[in-house]
Amino acid sequence: MRRGDLSALALGASGLAIALMPERASAQLHVRADSSRGIAETRAGLGGTFVGLGVWALARRSSDAYTAVGVTWLGAAAFRTYALSKDQPETDLSYWAYLAAETTLGLAGVLARGRR
Repeated sequence: MRRGDLSALALGASGLAIALMPERASAQLHVRADSSRGIAETRAGLGGTFVGLGVWALARRSSDAYTAVGVTWLGAAAFRTYALSKDQPETDLSYWAYLAAETTLGLAGVLARGRR
């Protein structure tokens, strides 16, 4: 599997998991979705967006599509890093694991080459 495909598949799969299990995803991410509207926004805003971009990149298999996915991951990593000083969140193992995954998958997407 190409690294661009891996990056896109991971984004799409994480979005699908969020869309199908928004309550569980919200709890894991320490995001409060304590109303039906909050759950719907988590499902659509996070899950649907990630599924759409990941599936589109997998279908296109182009450098631009992989770059879009990679930049999405790197954007998350950049603001997770910024949050360390701005928000001073609790940083359990999952926080660092997400940062490592976002950085790794972001670089994989940005550095991937599409089909010619």
